[in-house]
This record gives sequence, structure tokens and C-alpha cells, in this order.
Amino acid sequence: MKGLELTRKQAVLALVGLLVAFAVPDLARLSASVQLSVVHQGLAFGLAAVGLNLLLRHTKLVSFGHAAFFGTGAYATALLAAKLDVAMMSVLVLAAVLAAALMAAVIGYLSLRHTGLYFSLLTLAFGQLLYALVQGQGYLGSSDGLPVRPGEANQPLIFGLALDADAYAVLLYYLTVVFAVVSLLVMYRLVKSPFGAALDAIGQDRTRAEFIGIPVRRYVWTAFVISGVYGGLAGSIYALVQQHVRPGPVLYFLRSGDILFMAILGGFRTLIGPLVGGVVLVFLQDAGKDFTNYFDALTGVVLLIIVYGFPEGIVGSLRPDGNVRERGREFVDDPSVVGSWFAGATSALVTALGDWAKNVRAMLGVR
Repeated sequence: MKGLELTRKQAVLALVGLLVAFAVPDLARLSASVQLSVVHQGLAFGLAAVGLNLLLRHTKLVSFGHAAFFGTGAYATALLAAKLDVAMMSVLVLAAVLAAALMAAVIGYLSLRHTGLYFSLLTLAFGQLLYALVQGQGYLGSSDGLPVRPGEANQPLIFGLALDADAYAVLLYYLTVVFAVVSLLVMYRLVKSPFGAALDAIGQDRTRAEFIGIPVRRYVWTAFVISGVYGGLAGSIYALVQQHVRPGPVLYFLRSGDILFMAILGGFRTLIGPLVGGVVLVFLQDAGKDFTNYFDALTGVVLLIIVYGFPEGIVGSLRPDGNVRERGREFVDDPSVVGSWFAGATSALVTALGDWAKNVRAMLGVR
């Protein structure tokens, strides 16, 4: 595909994926196992993970506070709708993106003086500070949050139209798919540009990048702001879907962990992997509630299986040179190799449990 450097096979797969994404509302009407709101939330969180992945993949920086931008976008949308009666969806989304960009600019300026663990802890601290401020503000609804219902309207207007609940949900979903596609294309062009190449150089060796004349701090700060923009867009979409925003689901530090894990689960070395990881994780969390009260444990077990079975992430492991394809070729050549796989997995599990027990004993002071 011209301009995207896709092979014919990749272009076909992309087209099929796009058709499936647009078919989700129809599939949701046909099957109760497919819920439009769940897929919709997954796409929103996946978009935030795509933004975070710009830092993780190219600059090797791990942010534990990305929920700050997600929550900023969500609360900017809710504030304009609930307090100022802004009903136009386009205005709400634009304001959310600008607010998140400003928040990212400030946090990035204060955090990027440090790298590694200190950077991660600083982003976590700023995220928790924002969570505490929102939680304690009565104007922002405190722990109860704010509705996203401007004036007497049931929901914001899309293209100036007041729609019923079902039509609103479907049209907003289609717009989210469009947002996701455009965001992926923008990110693709960004990482393939000289700017993206500079970020890769910074991620490989900061000292060398500075030596060859790359303004490291400015480039990383710009990447941080772009990452925040994606988080703000995702938060705004989440607010429009849920039509209510509370600090826990959008600002608490565990949400930052979810976004980071989505990027890793889908494959942080790929472009679309974080988006896929967002949909998969949200679906697992929702589906688990239908089977057991211990849905968190069930989700954890399933995720462990996925992580061990797809060590490069779901999308990364499915690439031609990925782990799954390689194992498939090994199985076709010699089906008995399954025994050695099982033995290796058992050995790795025993080693991991031993390391865990050793760490627990060390924390308890037991020898």
C-alpha cells in the first residue's frame, strides 16, 4: 500500500480488521457475548495505550502516571458539559485534547529532568496528586464525579443532532473507530519521520544522541505531550461513552497500570498492538464477571497464559517472525515438540515460583 509500506497481505488484514471493527454494532445485536460498550471502552483505553507506547517503544521511558492525561480529558469533557452546558461533541473532544496537552506539557517539563525509575515515580506522584485534588473538590463532584449531560439533554449532540440512546451509542462508536484509524495513521507517520528516528536514537543511547546534536530534552518533552494528547482523546471518548466520570475509574494509579499493561499485552513493539491489548484486557475484565465472583483471579490466569504463550505481545507474536509462527512451524515439522514445550513451561513456572518465594521470605526477614 503506497505511503504506508504495507505488503498486499498486510493491507488485506488491515482491511478485514477495519470491516470487523465497523461490524461490531451488528454483531452485538446478533450475539449477547459481544457488547458494544465493552468494545467501545476497549478502543478508548487502547488509544491511550497507543500514546503511551510512543514513550515506551521509542524513548524507553516508562510512565506510571498516564491516567493523569486520560482523566484530564474525561474531566474536561464532563466539566464543559455539566457546568457550562456545552453540548457539541466536537467542542468537548477538542477541549479535552487541549487540556490534556497542557497537563502533559507541565508534568513533562517537571518530570523529564530525570530518567529511568525516578521518571516513572515522578509521573506516578503527579498522577496521584491529580487524583487526590479531584477527589477532594466538591465542584468536581468529589468521589461521585460529574455527569456528561449538558443542560436538559440526555447526551451531547453529534453533528448537532439529538439522538436516542441506541443511535447515539452506535454513531459514537463509528466515530471512535474513525478516531482510532486516524490516530494510528498519524502515529505511523510520526514514528517513520526524522522525529521518530531521533526518538529511537535517544532511546538507544541518550549521551550519543546529545553528542550528535539531537536536542534530547526537547524531543522527549514533545513526545510526552503527544502521548498526553492521545490520552486526553481517549479520556474524552470514555466520558462520552459512559456519560459519567468519577475519579477512581479515570485517575487512580491502577488505571495507569492498566494502560501500560495494555501496551505490553498487545505488543509494544508494534503500532496496532496497544489498541488490540486495550480491547482484549477490557473484554477479559468484563467477561470474567459473568463467570465468577473471582473475576480478577480468572482474568489474571488468562493473562498469564497469554503472556507466556505470546511473549512478544499478541500482535508481535503473530508476526511472520514472531513466536507463534515459529512454534507453528516447529510443530508442523515435529509434533512431538509439544512435550519439550510443556517441560520448558513447567520448569519456567517452578523457577518463577521459587523466585517469588525467595522474595517473600526476604521481605519478611525469614531465611
